[in-house]
Amino acid sequence: MKPKSQRLALVGAAVIAALVAVLLAMWGLRDKASYFYTPSELSNAAVGKSIRLGGMVEKGSLTHRDPLTIQFAVTDGKDKVMVVFRGITPDLFREGSGVVAEGKLLPQGVFAADTILAKHDERYMPPELGNLNAEHKAGKTLER
Repeated sequence: MKPKSQRLALVGAAVIAALVAVLLAMWGLRDKASYFYTPSELSNAAVGKSIRLGGMVEKGSLTHRDPLTIQFAVTDGKDKVMVVFRGITPDLFREGSGVVAEGKLLPQGVFAADTILAKHDERYMPPELGNLNAEHKAGKTLER
């Protein structure tokens, strides 16, 4: 075999091996990957399947059924979905903030969350930075 065709055969084998590896990884993760649905996209989600729902907690929608069970609406600006969660919510969870709820869609159209993940905005700075935190929130840039 000539050196040029030998290199071409090696490159071809490497490309095929890489494609096979990617396809095997995608096939292995097909049920493990958790897609992020917004309330508008939730109609495409299967009832009873574990999914993630993301959006903003609608202001005025948070109610406590008992000390550990809460109900609130998640909105994306177009649609909203009622969410029921039993457990302790994260410190950053509040009305008007971003949230990702992991759980299942019930046949009644209510989302039963197993886990609540609260999101902070992009401008978050730890409180330990003291005065810099206030300057950052006011829109001032940090100079070196």
